[in-house]
Order: sequence, then C-alpha cells, then structure tokens
Amino acid sequence: MFIIIGFVVVVASVIIGFTMPGGNLLVLLQISEFITIGGAAIGSMLISAPVSVIKKVIAAIPKAISHKHETKKDFLELLKSFYELFLVSQRDGLLAIEKHIENPEESEVLSVNKKLLKNKVAMTYFTDTLKVMLSGGVPPHEIESLMETEIETFEMESKPVPHLISKVGDALPGLGIVAAVLGIIITMGSISDGAEAVGHHVAAALVGTFLGVLLSYGFVGPLAANIEHMIENEVRYLETIKAAVVAYAKGNPPIVAVEIARRTIFSDERPTFSELENYLRGKKED
Repeated sequence: MFIIIGFVVVVASVIIGFTMPGGNLLVLLQISEFITIGGAAIGSMLISAPVSVIKKVIAAIPKAISHKHETKKDFLELLKSFYELFLVSQRDGLLAIEKHIENPEESEVLSVNKKLLKNKVAMTYFTDTLKVMLSGGVPPHEIESLMETEIETFEMESKPVPHLISKVGDALPGLGIVAAVLGIIITMGSISDGAEAVGHHVAAALVGTFLGVLLSYGFVGPLAANIEHMIENEVRYLETIKAAVVAYAKGNPPIVAVEIARRTIFSDERPTFSELENYLRGKKED
C-alpha cells in the first residue's frame, strides 16, 4: 500500500512542479521515448539474468505492493502457536504433534494462525524441521545447523531479485541519455524545418533524459530497496521460528522456548514479556 502511495506522491510532485510555471503536460507524452527506454531496460534485464531470476522479479513486484510487514500481534500469534504445540509434545510426547504438522490446515493449533498458514515458505520451513525431529536421533545442534542452512539458501535465492532491479534502475539514466541522443540526431536532421520543429524535437529528446532519471531514482531504485527490506523481514520471521524450534529441541520448556524466540524479534514489533505472558493465558491485546 505504501508503495502505491509513494508512487502517487512522486508523480503528483513532478506534475505539480512542472505545471505550476506553465509547463504543458502533453510535451512529456513522448511515446517513442517510453518505448526506447522501456524496451532497452527490459532487454538489458533479459541479458543480465537467467529466466528463473526474471520470473522471481515478476513475482516479487506485486508481492511487494501487497506485502504487509509482521505486526506485534502477528508475532504474538506465532509464539502462541509454538507454545501450544510444544505443550502438546511435552504432555503427550513428540509423536503427538505429527498430525498437526502433516496437515496444518486441519490442526486445531496451527489452523488458527492464518498468517503462518498463508506463508508457505515459513510453514514448510517449520513443519519439515519438526518432521526431521520426529524421525529421531538428530541432536539439537544438527537441527540448528539444518535450519541455518535453509535460511542461508533462502537468502542466496532471494537476493538476486532486488539486485537485478537495482541494476536496471542504475542503467535507466544512461538509457535516458541514449534516447536523448537519438532525439538530437533526429533534431539535426530537421534543422531545415524551422525553429518550431527543432524546438519540438529538442524537447522530445530532453524528455528521454528526464524519464530515465525519474524512473531510476523515483521508482525502480526505491522499489528494489523495498523488496530488499521485504526479504530481510521474511528472514527475520524464519529466524524467530528457528529460535523457538532449536530452543525446544535443546530441552527447554515451552514457555522458555517462546521467550528465547521473542528475543529475536526487532524492537518495533517485539512484545514485552508481560504482553506475551498475558497473550499465552488468553488475554489478547486490544
């Protein structure tokens, strides 16, 4: 949502700033410049990355627009899910949680946490690790190493996406200059048409430079930064899951395991000890 608001603010600021001194918006509507810059940007992306990364870029953009960072309540629900599941394991044995992790959508514990259910990466990360624990004979330090390896893999797989978008953004001012140079070439060929025609072609050429710089610093660059923050947020969510599972695998009681996990949450979203305790007792935050 904030991405859309940011885009609107950028566009509105540019339009207002241009029209206040008497600028004509129709001058900026140079379709040929859009085709030159946009086509070259897409082509450079195709050259610089394999199809698998480009597919991830296409998927990441709408995801970034609709993505909502986890709130304090989301983390409280996550920790409560772990606490209740670990209580089942403590009371009835580790095998008692098998039905919960095999079918999370039908689990009376996990099905309540809609945020976790929708996050396929996090849910798979959590349930697959518990399945390894259920197989038996895996020491806690190996469980921790296994979870760290998966987080590292997720980061390595995800980071090329904002990197590629950022690279395209860095190239846009240069592509804008290419479009401007082409416009100047056209201008030089129309000098005999008179001052008015020359002025029109020069304006069109300058629009190319304008578009390249605006798209780079007003849209593409910030979008890459937003996707990078989104990935960091997803990694932090996985880190919280890891902390809870590893703490319980090491023999800590459920309340201690979720408290250890609570410490991994960034301060803006981290519930206090009392807030977590009250939430686990059923006293939900307003």
